[in-house]
Amino acid sequence: MAMTMHCDIVSAEKQIFSGLVEMVVATGTLGDMGIAPGHAPLLTELIPGPVRCVLRDGKEEIYYVSGGYLEVQGGIVTLLADTALRASDVDEAAAQQAIEDVQKAIANKESEFEYSRAASQLAEAAAQLRALKQLRK
Repeated sequence: MAMTMHCDIVSAEKQIFSGLVEMVVATGTLGDMGIAPGHAPLLTELIPGPVRCVLRDGKEEIYYVSGGYLEVQGGIVTLLADTALRASDVDEAAAQQAIEDVQKAIANKESEFEYSRAASQLAEAAAQLRALKQLRK
């Protein structure tokens, strides 16, 4: 039997997942990281992107987080995010439309435009699409 650890994925609104997993893969500010049972204590910032949980039976569940923090402490992995969704709940059409809207706003040189806000929206929409793509693999 494979070793497991407890994982909680929590958004500002509700708990999205709670259960035993064999591994959690998430994207931190320094890149992708895999957390397995026995991992050293860790606290890191997450960037928008997919989170993959490998369950006890070998099945995988994919989630989207808008950023937040991941903590590993004593066999428990906790992901705290402003927004967290099951990848299957991501609205692909809305994410694609958000990308198109930001690209149009960047191209329109005459409009008043906040580049940092647009970059953030673009990163979130692209991360949602990455989560969907990972789900479909």
